[in-house]
Amino acid sequence: MACKIPSLGRVLSLTMPDRRSFLKNAALFGGSLALSGTSFAATPRVNKLCFFTKHLQGLPFNEIASLAAEMGVDGIEAPIRPKGHIEPEAVETELPKLVDALKTQGLELTIMTSGINEVSEEQLTEKVLRTAAALGVKRYRMSYFKYDLSKPIWPQLQEIRPKIKDLVQLSSELGIQPLFQNHSGKDYFAAPIWDMYSIMREYTPEQFAFVFDIYHATVEGGSSWPLNAKLTEDHWGGIYFKDFQWKGRKAEGCPLGQGQVNPDFAKMLAKSGYSGPISLHVEYLKGNAKEAAFLKECRDAHVRDLKVLKEWMGWS
Repeated sequence: MACKIPSLGRVLSLTMPDRRSFLKNAALFGGSLALSGTSFAATPRVNKLCFFTKHLQGLPFNEIASLAAEMGVDGIEAPIRPKGHIEPEAVETELPKLVDALKTQGLELTIMTSGINEVSEEQLTEKVLRTAAALGVKRYRMSYFKYDLSKPIWPQLQEIRPKIKDLVQLSSELGIQPLFQNHSGKDYFAAPIWDMYSIMREYTPEQFAFVFDIYHATVEGGSSWPLNAKLTEDHWGGIYFKDFQWKGRKAEGCPLGQGQVNPDFAKMLAKSGYSGPISLHVEYLKGNAKEAAFLKECRDAHVRDLKVLKEWMGWS
């Protein structure tokens, strides 16, 4: 018997309760295919799934939450930092509004992307972290550090140790986990991975961990990304999936599966037993989130990249 599947446009035009019902029924339909032997073997998803909302800045919180609900994720990763969704100065009044908007859709703020890399008045460190922790936020991505290439490297690495120690101590007291992202670039701490890991290994993963970015690990490591993944896998607190293509000597973001990132990383991740959050990044999208055409482009990109991620991970 033929089964008529609604078009994506039809799905997105449904009311929120109808969209929720469709997603639930679609999941049940997929499960029935697996039981009948029509689908390939797949495994249940154990990881919380979210996506980075940087490209949606300027959109009201309730609309961001609605879009996340449409995608069938568990939550979002949101920039709560200077020039982000919420400025640090406004965190006490605005962050509860964002969290409430997400809760209305049954979602969470899975990762808070911050502008924090030390305990300081300038960064409003305690105010931001205390507010987030009180609202149930479990983890935050730290801001980066950069090397001064006119000076020796090793002493600069040692200089940030006390900053990290103080931040880890405060975070542990508040019950929120600091995560450090590996970037790519000539002067970023953790671009070579080993430097930040040499500090991180002094702490438990619950105290201080990587949010491991396979895009940047591939840019910097080329074919040696598996070494850096294996080195750090005991300190993974989050995973970023995104992709890039080489444009001359510059790496430019692109849809997942259309660039240099190797899907074998997903296989490694699945075999590792990692059960923490996974965040999908679609930062190759450029535009104004308040414009209908760009918002449709965002929806299409989320659907496309989530499909690839699920295929790579072998999720049912």
